[in-house]
Amino acid sequence: MRRAAWGLAAVVARELRARTGAITGRRVGLLVGSGDNGGDALWAGAFLRRRGVAVDAVLLSPDRAHPAGLAALRAAGGRIVPRLGEPDLVLDGIVGISGHGPLRPAAAEHVAGIGAPIIAVDLPSGVDPGSGAVQGPAVRAALTVTFGARKPVHALAGESCGDIEVVDIGLELLSPSLAELTDAEVAARWPVPGPRDHKYTLGVTGVVAGSARYRGAAVLAAGGAISSKSGMVRCFGGAAGAVVERYPEALVADDLPDPGSGSSPRVDGWVAGPGMGTSEQARSWLEAVLQRDAPTVVDADGLTLLAADPSLLRGRQAPLVLTPHDGELARLTGEPVGDDRIAAAAGASRRYGATVLLKGHATIIASPGSAPMVVRARSSWAATPGTGDILAGMTGALLSAGLPAREAAAMAAHAHARAARIAAGGGPADGGPISASQLLAAVPAAIRALRSTQ
Repeated sequence: MRRAAWGLAAVVARELRARTGAITGRRVGLLVGSGDNGGDALWAGAFLRRRGVAVDAVLLSPDRAHPAGLAALRAAGGRIVPRLGEPDLVLDGIVGISGHGPLRPAAAEHVAGIGAPIIAVDLPSGVDPGSGAVQGPAVRAALTVTFGARKPVHALAGESCGDIEVVDIGLELLSPSLAELTDAEVAARWPVPGPRDHKYTLGVTGVVAGSARYRGAAVLAAGGAISSKSGMVRCFGGAAGAVVERYPEALVADDLPDPGSGSSPRVDGWVAGPGMGTSEQARSWLEAVLQRDAPTVVDADGLTLLAADPSLLRGRQAPLVLTPHDGELARLTGEPVGDDRIAAAAGASRRYGATVLLKGHATIIASPGSAPMVVRARSSWAATPGTGDILAGMTGALLSAGLPAREAAAMAAHAHARAARIAAGGGPADGGPISASQLLAAVPAAIRALRSTQ
């Protein structure tokens, strides 16, 4: 605990200096619950007091405050007060990683009265540690300091956690229950043409998308594939003409040949669904794609058709990626997603025998037999029509290059999020609105930025 508290105190001191220009003479408030989390805050307060910081603590459970931590704070000259005044920073040590449910009324009242930035100890109190759900009063932190490793809540509730800082406390950690690729890991796996490569060797992506009503969806899906890697993109369907007008390098056809015909063109990975509608013609196209022995992404209208008739997957063995938002996942499973998005994605993955990419501020990737993955968007500027079509195209391009479905989905979502931030010109606080077309234009820049981390 002392090692964790020492690291926590060092972060608080750094933040005091950055925000106020000084450490000595500044004031820090502690909101202290019972158990070890409150103990971390009390010990950190004791260390800060020895550096000349005035420290006031509110004990929300006086009879269950950590005894050693409380004694250390008092010995260092910290004060126990009924209510915080106007501190420069506040430490949230109300509940720890094992806590569940919203803040109790007394704690919620104290939190509501705070005007200073809050640094959460391990997680913002009131936020569910497993799902990241906020179901009532909860802390919204400017910074969360955790120990040893990130936990699922830090990925799932980024808007509540603020920035995340991990303090090394020398623990030998077990395998994480929620994985996240780094920029360098995505860059190392991204398909890059070598000296002997040509237009076929990095994979041919087939895109079945668009309709007379939604021609733009085909353009965005094909653009996502074209912008993601070298190789070839073939487009099929009634909106293929709109694609070639925008991308003359795309190969197009009005119809999809029968899988068994000798005239069926080479396609190494498929994208089916964006904007193609739910007509009988669209259903027959989806069925024809799913009958082929090649990895496939199903998105948008394709998900609606699949939810209405799961038998379309009968006998399928090739890898499948489904890319729903919450409403589409509810149609696929017949149940609302609820607060636990990891469990919802994992359940759909088992039900359909597919990798499920559940889109959102924290995108969840669930595959049968594997630990779930997360991709944190770090902003919500991509919450605009058409960006999902681009993500489907990017995922299909990586599948056609031979990447496993789980990796392809996570890598595409990672690069897509980076492209959104580049297009927006910053994060949630300093960026600006973007269109799907602007995000698409930023995809090559996003990949270059990722590759520069190697």
